[in-house]
Formats: sequence, C-alpha cells, structure tokens
Amino acid sequence: MRIVLVLEYDGRRYCGWQNQPNGCSIQGTIEAALSQIAQEKIRIVTAGRTDAGVHALYQVVHFDTQSHRPINAWVRGTNALLPDDIAISWAGEVSEQFHARYSAIERRYVYLLLNQSVRPGVLHHKVGWFHHPLELETMRQASSYLVGEHDFSSFRAAECQARTPIRTITQIEISRRDNLVIFDLRANAFLQHMVRNIVGCLVYIGKGKYPPEWMSELLLSCNRIDAPPTFSPTGLYLTDIRYDPLWNMPKSVVYPIIP
Repeated sequence: MRIVLVLEYDGRRYCGWQNQPNGCSIQGTIEAALSQIAQEKIRIVTAGRTDAGVHALYQVVHFDTQSHRPINAWVRGTNALLPDDIAISWAGEVSEQFHARYSAIERRYVYLLLNQSVRPGVLHHKVGWFHHPLELETMRQASSYLVGEHDFSSFRAAECQARTPIRTITQIEISRRDNLVIFDLRANAFLQHMVRNIVGCLVYIGKGKYPPEWMSELLLSCNRIDAPPTFSPTGLYLTDIRYDPLWNMPKSVVYPIIP
C-alpha cells in the first residue's frame, strides 16, 4: 500500500532534507521513525527537497509498505519517535498513481526578512535579517519580470540536479508588517536555491544598488555568476504544496506569522 504524509519541521539542526552519510538529514530522521512503526525498511519520496536551515509548514511525502497499520499510527506513533522539531500532521492511504513530487501542481514558499538596524534575538534562525532600509515598490517592480515561464539559470545553484532550468512562477507578492518584509512566491516547481537567490537579488534592488530593470537583464543572461550571493536560509518556509482535488489532501495550516 502507498501512504502519504503531511509534515512540518524546523530545519535549523539539520543538514537539509536529503539523506547524508552522517545521518543529520530530515529524510533520514523520518525514515528511521517510520521503519520502526512499519517493522520494515521505509524509503520516503518527497514533494521537494529543502536546504539546510530551511523550515517547512507543509511538506508532503509518500512511501510504500507491506505493513498494515491504522492511519493514526502513522501520525501519533511516528511522532512519538521523532524529535520535537519534526512532526507528522496528517496521513492517508492513496493509490499507486499518486506521487508526492510528480503529482504536485504548485509549491509555495514564504521568506520572512527582518528589516531593521539590529539583528534579531528571539527570532534568530526563524527569520532572515537585513540592516539597510528596503524600498518595497522597487522590489515589486523587479519581481514582475520573473512572473511567467522562464529559464531561471541565473537563480540556480551550481550543484542543482534538475533536468531543466525552465520553471513557471505564478505569483510573487512582497508586503511589510512593521519591520518584517514578507516575500511570497508560488511556482509549479523551484530549482535548488532559487527562492533564496531571488530574495538576494530583490534585496540588492531594494537597497538601491540596482534599478528594477536589472532583474530582467539578469534573468536573460542565464548566468548565475552575474547574480548576488545566495541569501540566508533561516527565513525560508515551505508553506504549501497543491495537488488535484481528487487526492483529497488537507489544506495547509495557517500560522499567525505567515499570511
């Protein structure tokens, strides 16, 4: 049978999603707990890999198993074996036609950036930080060049393993709540480091280093070398993954800090 899970995690203590030899990955931690519940080796497939330090409020995985367990066991039983910063929020049984990655229609990431002169304390590892004032309207103008289907090679990590750099961004919204700047991005899929690289470029434009039109030039260059350094992962959250309604996936959780 095939089981699908929705989960959330705080990424600060992990080396990222993907399994690593030193065992510090989120994937490996979850697989170890599920294998104890199933009493067999479990391998999970995720909707999207997140980098070290990146958080998720709505991540989706599936796995196949020969073990028959109550659905509640995949949630409460697994959570009892997981560390406090990873939690399964929902489980369901699906047909083998469902695939956590390939059945996904849209992904949503939110980046929270504290824009003030002094670094955060309580929100350390929960938000990014930039000390110079940022102009939202120029960043909004710049972000408009990225909406639609494009070659995003300029925003792609050198080690990215995606077969193609072509992605379709359906939304980029930039808003402010007091000193917190919120970048809200939706796309059919994202390349490795793509969101963090986009945020880094928008910050350079927002602080006045480049005009909004520079974003279009950077996009057309298809050259990562022309772009600023990759921005910090600490304020990045995977907040939603959308599927066809036929799969009956639960709605994403709304947290007070995320719009």
